Parts: sequence; structure tokens; C-alpha cells
Amino acid sequence: MNYQFARRLDAAPESFLDRLFAVSRDPEIISFAGGLPMTSLIDVAGIRDAAAAVFADEGEAALQYTTTDGYLPLREYIAKRYRSRLGIPATADEIRITNGSQQCLDLTAKILVDPCTVVGMERPGYLGAIEAFSYYQPRFKTVEITEDGPDMAAFSSLCREERPAFFYGIPNFQNPSGTAYTDATRRECAECCRETDTIFYEDDAFGELAFDGRPRIPVKAYAPECGVMSGSFSKTVSPGMRIGWIYAPAPVIEKFDAVRQAADLHPNALSQAVIYRYLTTHDYEGHLERVRRVYKKNCRQMCDLLDDLLPDVTHTTPEGGMFMLATMPEGKDSMALFQACLKEQVAVLPGVPFYAEGGGRNTFRLNFSAATEEEIEKGMRQLKQAYQRCGTR
Repeated sequence: MNYQFARRLDAAPESFLDRLFAVSRDPEIISFAGGLPMTSLIDVAGIRDAAAAVFADEGEAALQYTTTDGYLPLREYIAKRYRSRLGIPATADEIRITNGSQQCLDLTAKILVDPCTVVGMERPGYLGAIEAFSYYQPRFKTVEITEDGPDMAAFSSLCREERPAFFYGIPNFQNPSGTAYTDATRRECAECCRETDTIFYEDDAFGELAFDGRPRIPVKAYAPECGVMSGSFSKTVSPGMRIGWIYAPAPVIEKFDAVRQAADLHPNALSQAVIYRYLTTHDYEGHLERVRRVYKKNCRQMCDLLDDLLPDVTHTTPEGGMFMLATMPEGKDSMALFQACLKEQVAVLPGVPFYAEGGGRNTFRLNFSAATEEEIEKGMRQLKQAYQRCGTR
């Protein structure tokens, strides 16, 4: 059989997501490669109680088809949290529930990107976004990330000269670097987007994971009409339940609904009801505090071990989120390091797939959220062994 696949598939880069999830499932390997929350911090008992209550009170409705926009009580909860936590006037009508925030990437690109449309991204940027957008055949234009956020001269030039369909960024504890935009940078991004009619796609998967618990005001707060935000309960409650959302202006929501219905009709009704019941009957704030405390400790431990064991490797020092980015001396190859690490029963993620326009050969991402203190200690020493065996290009 001669299968004729769509030419758009040729535009997509090789996927590392399957490989990193496979590595994360191997019990023999200490994985710093994935983006998993710590399994032991998932409140299994609380979610089980919430599920039992949903089946008892609304089981038939939760197991039936539902609406495309998502469970109204959950959308109202998310909007209220935006208002109370961040001071932005969100309403349930501006929010749509999705099957994970990854679906937001695909559907947003579907409504905004034609072949050769310019899409702006951080450099380095989230590999899952690069993969999702690539199927719509954009021209990526990247802006270097500094410790304060995107380089604003380059960001302004991109918006004014290239007129991208949107700029995709992660202001809170960016993936892969773990850096956060300063408030001044957020304001400048918003002003530039407003002046150039550029949509700022603000992926806020990690906003609740600030180690100090302090909310960071989103870019959307300074330019509501330009802002599209996505969020997720995958990093804070349960990734397996696949509940995320998009928060966007009405014209975007209207188009989003159209493509969403064609894609999968509606989000998972049961998971929505269970997560809502969990959030409203359990101590979510206390749960978040526990998660932040553990991730902060893990992050500090990993930074200290990097400094001690690999002194010629520089790294970011996150104040939240789940990741940090390490940079080796020029000539070192992270793809070779990846293979050497697997032989030492440890895994890191090469930096290459985070660079939409190429580069990153001497960088790698480390995840500090999924491993225990003992695994971090052991795994970092195994990383040192792999690094010492790994030559230069």
C-alpha cells in the first residue's frame, strides 16, 4: 500500500516527547528529562473522595455528553481565581476547558496560523509548543530569553517588522529555563503588543508554583485585548486527568469553539466534575504550599550539586516551576550527553528541540520536580560520570 500522507507532516520536527515519557516510565532510570510532577504529591485520597461524591450526586450527568465550552462551575471557579488572585476581571464566558493545556496550543495555531505565517517564540522555547505549531507550517522567529524575560529590543523589532500572528511565551518560570519575566518586562511586552496588534499567547502552566507563593501579574493584565492565556491543573492536581483551559477575548473564543467542536466535541466531562469537586471540598491552598515547599528544596539541592559536581557547567536558578537549563562549554554536545547518561541510568533532556531556529547543542534541561531527594543525589553523581565520559564535537 502506498500511503499518501499530508505534506504538513514533513514540517514537524522529530518528537522528543515520546522518548522522554518512555524514559520516565523506566524504573531503572533516574529521570530528570520529563516534566512530571512528583507522583507522591498527587492527592490520590482526596481525588478518590471527590470522584465518589461526583458519582453519588451527579454520576449520570458526568458520564454523558456535555457542552463544548466546558463545565460551567469549573469555568466560574477559574475566573473567580483569576479575579481574586491576580486582580484581572475574568468571566466564565471568556474561559474554555480543554483536554490539557497542550490542546490549547494546537487549536490556537489552527485558528491563527496559515503556511508561512510568522509565529514569535522565546529562544529557547517550550518544545511541545514548537511541535504543536509546526504542523501548521509557520515561520518561527525567536527572541533570546534573558534573566528578565525576552530581549525587548528584539521583541519590539519582531512585533513591528514581522507582524507575527502571535508571540508565544511563558512569563512564569519558563520551560526550559525556569526564568521569570520581571514586571517591567511584562508591561513592556503588553505595550508593544497593544501598539502592533500582536497577540501575546501566555502559557501559565507554572504560575501557581512560585516558591514564595507570590502571584506574578500576567502580561494579559496590562493588555487584555491582546492576551490569550492558557492554564492547567496538570502540574498542580493531576496530569492524568488532562484538564486545562484557555482564557481569551470573545473573538478568539468564538473561533476556538468552532475548531474545538470539530476536534473532539467537548472536554472530559467526568474529569471536569471531579476536579471541581476536589477544588471546592479540599484544601487546595494547603496542597499547593506542600508542592512548592518540596520543589523549592529539590531545586536548591540540584543547583548545589551542579555547582559542586560540574563546576564548568552554568545553569539558571529558578524561583519556581519545575525546570532549569544548564549550559556546557562550547564544543560539548547534549545529544551525546543524553546517550552517555542513559548508559549511567540517568536521563536529561538535550536542549536542541527547544530551539525553533536551531542551536542549543551545548545545553540541556533538568527537571527537579519528579525525583526524590535521594534520587537527585544519586542521579546527579551519575550525570557527572556521563559528563566526564562525553567528549566534544
